[in-house]
Amino acid sequence: MTGRLVHTGQVVLDLVMRVPSLPPTGGDVLAESTELLPGGGFNVMSAAARSGARVVYAGAHGTGRFADQAREALRAEGIEAAQPQQTDSDNGICVALVEPGGERTFVTGVGAEGRLLPEQLAQVRTEPDDVVYVSGYSLLHASNREALLDWLPGVGSRVMLDPCPLVADIPAEVLDAVLPRVDVLSCNAAEARALTGSPDAETAAHDLGSRLGSSAVVVRDGANGCVLAVQGEIRRVPGFSADPVDTNGAGDTHCGVLAAALLEGADLPEAALRANAAAALSVQRRGPATAPLRAELAEFLARRTSPTPTPQTRSQWKSGS
Repeated sequence: MTGRLVHTGQVVLDLVMRVPSLPPTGGDVLAESTELLPGGGFNVMSAAARSGARVVYAGAHGTGRFADQAREALRAEGIEAAQPQQTDSDNGICVALVEPGGERTFVTGVGAEGRLLPEQLAQVRTEPDDVVYVSGYSLLHASNREALLDWLPGVGSRVMLDPCPLVADIPAEVLDAVLPRVDVLSCNAAEARALTGSPDAETAAHDLGSRLGSSAVVVRDGANGCVLAVQGEIRRVPGFSADPVDTNGAGDTHCGVLAAALLEGADLPEAALRANAAAALSVQRRGPATAPLRAELAEFLARRTSPTPTPQTRSQWKSGS
């Protein structure tokens, strides 16, 4: 690999609580377990790093116990933090409620990671071989959004956008300004429907591809794999059967491994197949950052020559991809 993944999103701490069911309004449930783990953009970066990519975190990070834990996790994965720490606040927290089937529900509190300044991002330099990752969450934070809108026009690297589950809340004019800068749009099927109103992954991929012109579209479809749209051609890349225990971070794993494979020179279908396999491994583990190591992924792919998801898996593995 000659280029780097330059991640402009947010690292938060995930408070992961495993619950028998979601509480009703005004109610309560007892969690079966509770963990505080690095999450958010860390999931994407760690997935790429474990697949052999060089990774730079260009986003903001703060001062306090949560920020310290986030930075230590970045260092452990060999990820460079490009920004100095902000001294006025700690990093944010995302409460992730994980149900028995692996489905997860989020509530996020924003911290220093949501206040990246334009002058900070302006100091980050990219090369043509890099892949720049943009999160839709960044477009919801006024400071991060301003920084990206100023910085992206001067980026000569490939840009990957993951619009995030809150894509419907991104102002239309902001999305219209960012999409022409995007080379690869990667979203899950629910996000694709929100962007297009289309009923299925293939139609949504086609509609997004038409909107983006020459850019590539990846619509992640859980255990069914993903659908690619490139210059009018629609192709489904099959998924892998899995018995999911936690879908938290599966979509991030997919994006990180996809980016790493593209940096390595793989074509989009091959990169997508690797990403599908990594996501299938990820959902079988507990925690947000559960991407496989490069050697583990290669061994899995060597053994699984005919990926065929089962009907039961399709029903279980839902919005986590």
